[in-house]
Amino acid sequence: MMRKKIIAGNWKMNKTPKEAAEFCKEMKSKVASSEVDVVFCVPFVDLHPVLEELQGSRIGVGAENMHFENSGAYTGEISPLMLKEMGVSYVVLGHSERRQFFNETDEMVNKKVKKALEVGITPIMCCGETLEQREAGITIEWIRMQVKFGLSGISAEEVKKVVIAYEPIWAIGTGKTATSEQAQEVCKAIRQVVGEVYGQNTADQVRIQYGGSVNGKNAAELFAMADIDGGLVGGASLKDEFQEIVHYQK
Repeated sequence: MMRKKIIAGNWKMNKTPKEAAEFCKEMKSKVASSEVDVVFCVPFVDLHPVLEELQGSRIGVGAENMHFENSGAYTGEISPLMLKEMGVSYVVLGHSERRQFFNETDEMVNKKVKKALEVGITPIMCCGETLEQREAGITIEWIRMQVKFGLSGISAEEVKKVVIAYEPIWAIGTGKTATSEQAQEVCKAIRQVVGEVYGQNTADQVRIQYGGSVNGKNAAELFAMADIDGGLVGGASLKDEFQEIVHYQK
């Protein structure tokens, strides 16, 4: 089963609207690709200029978070309907930084994944373990649990549309990267748990990304692994280096 690779840049809290537009103007021809899906996931205030700049290009635009209700008394939150109307097609959900700093739970992530699917936005659902969990030997159990919780109550047809991003927390922004074998082991386990719950056909179609200090040098080796279908790229997505990751086969 040939799954199309998906390489998404997660900008985190970087780039003002003006900087975002300038960066996209400069990068859009460099990272356009028919071979892989390319996405920029950007801060809320950058969405409008980025969508305008990338209109008509091959590059998708994603938000970095959203609320699980369509509207309501949630001061400071952004609803899926707002994102959908703007033209946003992806959303990062359950990133470890959201879980760690903003107390997001598996239950909240599950509600957000369901809502994204309901309104027609592709969720990029994150999972990952801490260094303590890896050293305690519970990585696979932990990831299996996060994936099961995150996809709870979602049909097999809908699950096929979800992108799952495995990001070992100990490798985010640290310069440490999981070896391609370590990353493959966990991504394979993710595909196995999807298969157990939804059947092999569904598991074969789900795209699983690796994230955690992905760069121009290690992308090709990581993406060559059987169960790694691209990357969720942090720091390198803010730089010219992102084009090396997108064109990793060249």
